[in-house]
Parts: sequence; structure tokens; C-alpha cells
Amino acid sequence: MTLTLILTRHAKSSWDSDTLSDHVRPLNKRGRRSAVALGEWLRTKALSPDQVLSSSALRTRETWACMGFEEPEPTYTDALYHAGPAKILDTLKSATGRTVLLLGHNPGIAEFAGNIVEEAPAHARFFDYPTGATTVIEFPVDAWRDIRWHSGEVLAFVVPRELTE
Repeated sequence: MTLTLILTRHAKSSWDSDTLSDHVRPLNKRGRRSAVALGEWLRTKALSPDQVLSSSALRTRETWACMGFEEPEPTYTDALYHAGPAKILDTLKSATGRTVLLLGHNPGIAEFAGNIVEEAPAHARFFDYPTGATTVIEFPVDAWRDIRWHSGEVLAFVVPRELTE
């Protein structure tokens, strides 16, 4: 059996207010458009998560909402808010779905992506993982608790700009 991870950094957020805390910054217009495009891209690849693990931040919540999937109900956790790679791996190891979408933040998600895949895709933006960057990664395991660093195979990688221009 294989398990599939859809690893997504939140879409572009707004910096319009200097009174909002980082945790409650919303998406901006471009971010909402990008998240819609990411959802459409996943559906064209017949990828639909059966579990969503997401940072509790407003911008990750809005990214998921704009992606347009009716289900599943996401699990929002403070553990993924600005989490480092080890915390992301630890959180993912508790997953139960076959196709898990994980929504997080840089710099942790970029470092996690670079360490979890066996071979990075030949894409100039993979290692800096811009807003909305999404990697689809397959693991040759039966349970998430069995995944290890440098073990995932990249099936696809995209940044929203490639979908919206």
C-alpha cells in the first residue's frame, strides 16, 4: 500500500493591517484566487484528501476553505503554527487518512519538504516554497507512523503563479 501527502503552504496573506497579530492575518485577494486554483489543480489530478491537518492560523483556514473541498472536516492545531520539520513529521505520524493534506507555514514547511522527499523535483522554487506551493508526495508504507526522512517520491509540485497566469 502507499500513502499520499499533499503538502501545502498557505496562500498569500494580507499585510494591510499592522494591528492584527500574525495568527489572524487573512488571505489577500491574490491568495484567495491562488487557493481556488490549487483546489482545481488537485481535482484535475483526481486528488482529494480524506484527512486535513492544518495550522490553526486564519490564513491556513482560509486557504483550505478557498480550495473548495466539501470534506473532510479539517483538524486545526496550534502544533502546526510555525512548526519546524520535526514537529511537522511528528504531527503527520499521527495521521489516519490515506491521502492527507497538510497546511503549514515557512520556514518549517520548506525545510520539511526538502527533508521528506527522496529526490527533490527539478523546480527553481521547491526549496524556498513560496506561498501556496504544493507538493504531492507518495510513501511506500501502510501507516504514517512508518514514514522516514528522505523516503517520499514527488509525484507533482506546483506554485500558484503557474496556475493563475
